[in-house]
Amino acid sequence: MEQRVNIEKTQSEAWKAVYALSIAVGKSSLSPIRKHLIMIRASQINSCAFCINMHTKEALKLGETQQRIFLLSAWKETDLFTDEEKAILALTEEVTLISQNGVSDKTYKEAEKFFSAQTIGEIIMSVVVMNTWNRIAISTNMPLGK
Repeated sequence: MEQRVNIEKTQSEAWKAVYALSIAVGKSSLSPIRKHLIMIRASQINSCAFCINMHTKEALKLGETQQRIFLLSAWKETDLFTDEEKAILALTEEVTLISQNGVSDKTYKEAEKFFSAQTIGEIIMSVVVMNTWNRIAISTNMPLGK
């Protein structure tokens, strides 16, 4: 695929703002592995090869297992993820697919069993930021990193 417009160059102020938002969200209390589960799962749903490639490599470096990454798209059918991680993944999916049914009360109440309002906000913002990067990477045909 041929790379399209370079948003970082043509929209530098907006790019810097999204990057700054990413830095702010990155300071959340979520563990690095949980952050990467959000990033990978949202990127899988959005079919963003650039982001899937980048975040799976980073997750592996942090100690995530290949098996859990391989089975992330089928997290509901495995016991490899904790109940807390499943709550995060459910929220990730519903926020990413917000136009379908919104975020259900069931999913939100499940998240409340494990997380404070502060942490739920961090999860939601992590998903929002990842979806932003997915949309930039997909619409511009960002080249797959090595």
